[in-house]
Amino acid sequence: MFQVLATDSIKEEGLQPLFESEDAQVHMDSIDSGSIDLTRIDALLVRSATKVTAELLDRMPSLKIVGRAGVGVDNIDIAEATKRGIVVVNAPDGNTISTAEHTFAMMASLLRNIPQAHSTVKNGEWKRNKYIGTELYGKVLGIIGMGRIGSELAKRARVFGMLVKVFDPFLTKERAEVLGVQLSTFEEVLSEADIISVHTPLTKETKGLLNEKTLSQTKQGVYLLNCARGGIIDEIALAHFIEKGHVAGAALDVFEVEPPGDHPLLKLDSVIVTPHLGASTKEAQLNVATQVAKEIRTFLENKTVANSINLPAMSKEIYEKIQPFHQLAKEMGKIVSECHNKGISELSVTYSGTAAELETSFLTKALLSGFFQNRIDVTVNEVNAIHIAKERGIMVGEKVTGNSFGYANTLTVTAKGDEETFTVRGTYIGHYGPRIVNLDGFNIDFHPSGNLLYIQHMDRPGVIGHVGKVLGDHGVNIATMQVGRKEAGGEAIMVLSFDKPLAEEMKEKLKSLQDIVTINSIIL
Repeated sequence: MFQVLATDSIKEEGLQPLFESEDAQVHMDSIDSGSIDLTRIDALLVRSATKVTAELLDRMPSLKIVGRAGVGVDNIDIAEATKRGIVVVNAPDGNTISTAEHTFAMMASLLRNIPQAHSTVKNGEWKRNKYIGTELYGKVLGIIGMGRIGSELAKRARVFGMLVKVFDPFLTKERAEVLGVQLSTFEEVLSEADIISVHTPLTKETKGLLNEKTLSQTKQGVYLLNCARGGIIDEIALAHFIEKGHVAGAALDVFEVEPPGDHPLLKLDSVIVTPHLGASTKEAQLNVATQVAKEIRTFLENKTVANSINLPAMSKEIYEKIQPFHQLAKEMGKIVSECHNKGISELSVTYSGTAAELETSFLTKALLSGFFQNRIDVTVNEVNAIHIAKERGIMVGEKVTGNSFGYANTLTVTAKGDEETFTVRGTYIGHYGPRIVNLDGFNIDFHPSGNLLYIQHMDRPGVIGHVGKVLGDHGVNIATMQVGRKEAGGEAIMVLSFDKPLAEEMKEKLKSLQDIVTINSIIL
């Protein structure tokens, strides 16, 4: 019998998939009760209270899988579990509806001043004229990030007669039409939306996405919502724009530091807040428990789990052969994501030489996990990468070719979007490591690691010198530089590496140089 221990007061109702299994015996108890023989437990289900540390794993030598009834896995030592061959799964979409509904409720409450009016009536006042609200009907809702939650929010907004404009670098025109939303640029959402709601992960690109500069580009009287991650909106800048009357109000379920303490936003009457309640519904708590219980039952039945957040186990021999290419594929996925920050409908990988002799499907999934890593708000790895691509309408393909372009092996990735195609080719060379040898049709040679800057420019005399001078004048040292061009005087590229990430203001200075076309940061 497969021994399962469910801790942290996970509801019995949510564990029904395991109770229905003839091969599983479920125990509901705390880790330290003393009544359970931890050495016999095969599967552990936890919420946030139980800390799955190396010490706990030492006490559970038979453990094969850990299930987190929720999204966050900060309480689980993923690296230690992976080292021991223990699969870790979570429930990434169990709270989708809960968070979407909470966001919509916050939006309606914000525009109709419901919390403020409620408070005055409770205090014996009757101020009807003070709390005249604004209708949702006919308003433009701007959604930044069109993942699961953004998509559900859009559905509800359309029913209320709102026009939904969406900025998401992965959303294609075809997918936008299916969802009934208008695909827009970031600048269009800022300038045209009456209400803006953010639904992105918190990454280096999205931290402070709505800041002093971008908030100034929003419509006068705009309303802002954040039920995603604290830090996406610069909270001090938001307070400033509310105080001066440019932003009409804000609804926040999350803060950069929680609890927020004596925060300036809490002093503003036009700001409504909740204590991170997006996933806090009875249904969501039941959903995440059920989802992770199903995952453990799937694992028990020797089938592939969809929401593993660490690498699947493999023999040491196979791992050693595939590891160099696995890392190369993952880095190439990140490069495509950073350099082609537009809607993508198809990703294909072509293998040649010794790379084609490996388990290519695993490498393709590694590439996808790198591609999605900093772009969506759920953990992506080789187990769930294909599922996530399919969910977002991205077609994935792979093939093998005899043309290795003069190398012992190559991986060539092609990303196709609505209007443009982007390619990157890499190889692994023994004793030298992974190399990128072609970037969007330009022959080049650089090591895919560290802090890189990808610059597209025109092949004109002095361009490289101007870039070097700007960086040198500001005390920025270039570690390496590689250049490539197709023909003299035409399009060209350069890839620079630095000891630390380049500041945003430096990138802006470089963008202003003559003959510079585009600049993209790549942090690997």
